[in-house]
Order: sequence, then structure tokens, then C-alpha cells
Amino acid sequence: MSQTFAHGYALLVGVGQCADSRLSLPVTVKDIQALRQVLVNPELCGYSESHLRSLHDDSATKQSILDGLAWLKSQAEADPEATVIVYYSGHGWLDTTDQSYYLLPHDLNPYAWKDSAIAADKFNAALHQIPAKRLLVILDCCHAQGMASAKDAPMLPPNVTPTAPAKSFFDRFAQGEGRVILLSSKGEQKSWIRKDGAMSIYTYHLIEALRGKANNPGETAVTVADVVKYLDHTVPISAQQEYQADQQPWVSSETTNFEIALIQGGKGLPAGGWEAVKDQSIASVNIQAIGDRSVAARDASGSTIVTGDGNVVGNRNVVQRGKYNLNAGQIRGLRLGDSVDEQDDDISTTRSDKGFEPLPGEAQPIAATKYVCPEVDCEISWVRRSVGQAIPQCSIHHINLVPVRRS
Repeated sequence: MSQTFAHGYALLVGVGQCADSRLSLPVTVKDIQALRQVLVNPELCGYSESHLRSLHDDSATKQSILDGLAWLKSQAEADPEATVIVYYSGHGWLDTTDQSYYLLPHDLNPYAWKDSAIAADKFNAALHQIPAKRLLVILDCCHAQGMASAKDAPMLPPNVTPTAPAKSFFDRFAQGEGRVILLSSKGEQKSWIRKDGAMSIYTYHLIEALRGKANNPGETAVTVADVVKYLDHTVPISAQQEYQADQQPWVSSETTNFEIALIQGGKGLPAGGWEAVKDQSIASVNIQAIGDRSVAARDASGSTIVTGDGNVVGNRNVVQRGKYNLNAGQIRGLRLGDSVDEQDDDISTTRSDKGFEPLPGEAQPIAATKYVCPEVDCEISWVRRSVGQAIPQCSIHHINLVPVRRS
């Protein structure tokens, strides 16, 4: 029988869509959604859903993030045994004139960026107000390959460098027992995004560690030391393999250690260790679609999907909160948009424009070229109906769709 990590609390921030769209980092939302699923799964880390808050896109404002830290403060005040995780995935800027560091929220104003960003000093001060005996802060900043192209990148303010935070910014925070900060990279290094677009390299390996990959058979909990050792080994290897780039994680303290999650719901790794559980189906992970009128499904084959706000499906295993989202463990024969004439592999005249909206100001009609997922046996397809429409990625494999070749 699974246990719960009863005193665990977490604030997960993936800034995602920014008010200035040139700063948007959609992958950060994937980071926190994947991390949340692992943390609240009773068969994995065992956190209570009521002990976890997620902020992303228009909810990841400066005030909301500071309010989230205040919420953690109140939770720790009410629970003297609290273990707290603060996770931030997004941009970080360094003002080279005074060496001050800032985290960028959703509502950053590029023309008054210092007032609308979160200064490291203010972030530090809010962390110090959390009276938890065990506090772990994880910053996955300075993402590489985060925006569509160099021409889309915003012009940086004068004397500003996009960089990972330096160790000195958080020395004050790390002082004292039970307080650890982890950074995804050092100095001018980038925090790379996996080439499959699923999430950042750092968060991918963080989730592996939280699932127990760094632990031995029989161990029932993941500790900070387990995570640090695993990330220190795997992240540089993955960055080199995928981008031939350096990415070395950094930790504020090598002496403080405490438990941060259960392994296999407290049952621990079996005698076969990681190899015995690594191929567990995604069905073991809670599925969520966050936003208004979203859809969350574990296996939707032969089912009627009903959308709504805050639907719960089956013993609280599948929760949907969101806007026009679809999140599914398994759907067979899925197509996005309206019907496609299966007799024509190249051009569809029966598909409407409802599947993907044209970009503003770009509505000239063109021949409807069909795009498909290049993965074998994947049935995801899309038809471009107007000039300027961005070609989407496959919603299952998160890779670019490709045009159907003409014979």
C-alpha cells in the first residue's frame, strides 16, 4: 500500500507565455506539468495535490509568484515538519552595471523591466520568510533553443545579459541548516532544451532522480544528495551528446541533506532496482490538462469526451483545469481539427480552418498542403489553409510535422 509524503509542499513556476511574446518559453510549462505529475502521483513521490501550487503562462505574474512564496510561508508555519520545494523554470537576466540578478515573470514590461521583474534580493527575502526545516530551491534558467529563431528574440535592455544566476546571489540564502539551492547551469552556460522538445535536459534528469533512478534497491525515499549526484553526472553528458555544449549544474551546499520525496509511493525500489521500474507506463502518472474547458483522458478509445471546467474523472485520477487543452495517456486514431478525406494523401478540400487559426493579417487562401508526423504509425495530421500559418508540432511526439511527399 502506498504512503504519502505528508509534510511535502511545492511551488512550481514555469513562466511559459509572456506578455511580450518574444520572451515566451513554452517548454517551461512542459517542465512543471511533468514535474507535477511525478510529485503528486501516489505511486511515485506521494505529495498531496493540495500541498502543491503550479503557476504558468498568465498566472505566473510577479505578484502571483510572490504570493506563492507567501503561501509556502503559511504552510510551513502551520506544519513544523514541512519539507518545501520551490521550482522556477524561465528566463534570468543579469544587470552588468551593478551585478544584480532578476527572474522574469509573465507580466514583465521590457520598458520598465527592473520594476516588473523579480530581483534576486526580493526573491531571497521571500525565501527567508519560509520557516521550513528543509527547503530546496531549484532554478532552471537561461534556456537555450527556447525561441523560434534569432530574429524573434527580443532586443535586450542596455547592459543586460541573459545568464544563469551566479553562486554569490544565493550565498545568503544557503546559509543555515536545511537550505539548499540547485542551479541548472553555471555562469555563461545555457540550460539546454531536449531536442525532442519534451522539456529541458535538467528537468528531465531531475524527474528521473525523483523517480528513484539514482537510488539502490530497498531505499524508500529520495534525498537531496541523491538528486545532486545524479544531476551532476547526467546533465553534462546529455548536453554534450545533444548539443556538444557545456552545462554543469551547481549546488549551494554539499553538506545539507534531507528527504524530498518517496520512491514508488514509499514501497521503495524492488530487488531489480531501477531496471525493474523504468518502463512503467505513463498510466501510473496522474494526467492533467490545466485551464478552462480542457480535456484530460487516460484511454479515450471508444469514448465520448465531455469538456467543462474542473472535471474529475474516476477517483480523482484524472483532473482537467484549462482552456482548450487536451492531455491524454493514450488515444487511438486521434486527429486534430475537422475531418480529412482519407482518399487524398496530399490535399484535403473537406477540412475547415478550425484546427489551427491563421496568423493575424495573413489570411490569403492557398492550396491546402497536408502535413503529417514523421513517426511511424502516428496518425496525427494537419492541413495548412492560409498563408503564414505556423506549422505545428505533433501533439504526441512533440516534433515538427512534415509535408506529404508528392508522387
